[in-house]
Amino acid sequence: MQRLLKEIRSCTFCEKHLPLGANPIVDFNKNSKIVLISQAPGRVVHQSHIPWSDQSGMKLREWLGVDHETFYNPNNFAVVPMAFCYPGKAKSGDAPPRKECAPLWHKTVFSELKNVQLKILIGAYAASYYLPGKSNLTQKVENYEQHLPEFWCLPHPSPVNQFWRKKNPWFEEITVLRLQKHISEILEK
Repeated sequence: MQRLLKEIRSCTFCEKHLPLGANPIVDFNKNSKIVLISQAPGRVVHQSHIPWSDQSGMKLREWLGVDHETFYNPNNFAVVPMAFCYPGKAKSGDAPPRKECAPLWHKTVFSELKNVQLKILIGAYAASYYLPGKSNLTQKVENYEQHLPEFWCLPHPSPVNQFWRKKNPWFEEITVLRLQKHISEILEK
């Protein structure tokens, strides 16, 4: 497992396409119970080398109902984004994750994770990749029970996504509470 982590963290496969160079941000171990599959690290995370060490991470920990110590314990949470490196800026927010990363690494990583009880798909890129079909992200988030026990879809917790949360108040009023209960049950096992 440590060899795989070291190999991923030294990956430079798509470095020529990355404005700040390759800096794969992943974390997991053989005991990880929950996998966080998001789009890609942001600039702040790229610079800090710590997954979810930004405003999005604060909101995600709030949604999950966990503290800093619980979140950063790889026995609890694995961090395996769609792309492991910061992809650069786009018109609004960050650029889409590079498409090479998930096909190159996910299958291998997931084959090593034997204790996973839930994969949380964070944002449209992860949801579309793992749950292809005609439903949009809002429908996948709203109908999360259809994807259990393997997946639970969330919108991206970025401050840029505040409009979605205001438009869909049911998410933080109902769904987040159910998610927190589910996370708590998994972590207590």
